Amino acid sequence: MNPVRLLQQLIALPSFSRSENATADLLFSEMDSLGFSVRRFRNNIWVLQPSFDPAKPTLLLNSHHDTVRPTDAYTRDPFSPEIIDGRLYGLGSNDAGASVVALMSVFEKFHNRILPFNLLLAITAEEEVTGENGMRAFLPHLERQGIAISMALVGEPTGMQPAVAERGLVVLDCLTSGKSGHAARGEGVNALYRAIEDIEALRNFRFPSESRILGPVGLQVTVIEAGRQHNVVPAECRWVVDVRTTDAYSNEETVDLLSRVVKNSSLTPRSTRVRASVIENSHPMVKAAVMMGGMPFVSPTTSDMSQMAAFPSLKMGPGKSERSHSADEFVEIAEIENAILKYETYINNLSHIFEL
Repeated sequence: MNPVRLLQQLIALPSFSRSENATADLLFSEMDSLGFSVRRFRNNIWVLQPSFDPAKPTLLLNSHHDTVRPTDAYTRDPFSPEIIDGRLYGLGSNDAGASVVALMSVFEKFHNRILPFNLLLAITAEEEVTGENGMRAFLPHLERQGIAISMALVGEPTGMQPAVAERGLVVLDCLTSGKSGHAARGEGVNALYRAIEDIEALRNFRFPSESRILGPVGLQVTVIEAGRQHNVVPAECRWVVDVRTTDAYSNEETVDLLSRVVKNSSLTPRSTRVRASVIENSHPMVKAAVMMGGMPFVSPTTSDMSQMAAFPSLKMGPGKSERSHSADEFVEIAEIENAILKYETYINNLSHIFEL
């Protein structure tokens, strides 16, 4: 396959989260033309090695083909895949089209190879929104097929450095009630003051345990809204807390602990599905990355690793995280070429470790 040509074709097709039909069609067609026994579940495209053996562990090679919407700051057509001075421009080129085509190229190389583990390539949908039809639906689909994932390599722009951990996310919608009254007469119960008491309590709270790798749970109040006019004591205050969770507590445990800290407010999580992910340095996947000069780090961004709590996962791919979701997104052609070589070395290293 020609990875750059395929990436240009992907860029030219809008593939916003929950609307990835066109790129799913393209990926299915490309894999089929390569002789893969390709399958499709919704907009998730996947294929197993022909030598698949359920007695062996299975390594999932995964990236996503959905994108965010382009920002107004774009100065070029986000769907025009231009190559200028060794850079391929276009929406999704860096996040995560480069990983998609590099992983497909490597899977093609190993397609008919017998390894100490199975390879399963999956290019999935709705990653950018942690959607209900992406990884959240795809993993249960595999289970129904009798396929158990043992570990995962997730393609995201990390400069081909191994991200061994990322924080989870819980957004809390908070409601504090009071009683309205005339401000001049000092009537009522000020919901804003009651909310401030709880905000201070959360600000000063320290979780009893910390993650060895991710450190303490992070917490920031990011939105607050109360009152409608200057002379009425607000009867209600709504506020939002951004919580970056760790593996020291489950998301549900985190919410429960924080709910006990406040006295005046109700805390309601929008979701608890974006979970922290940590893989130990002793795991073969990390060792294989270190063998090729990788420097393990904690990723500041979330990915579909948050949906992979049932098995260890490592994030590594071409491109730079800071280009993601930015105007005039690009990836360097050399980064794609280097990623293909490094992914090949990585799988060979991992095979060697498993054979020891």
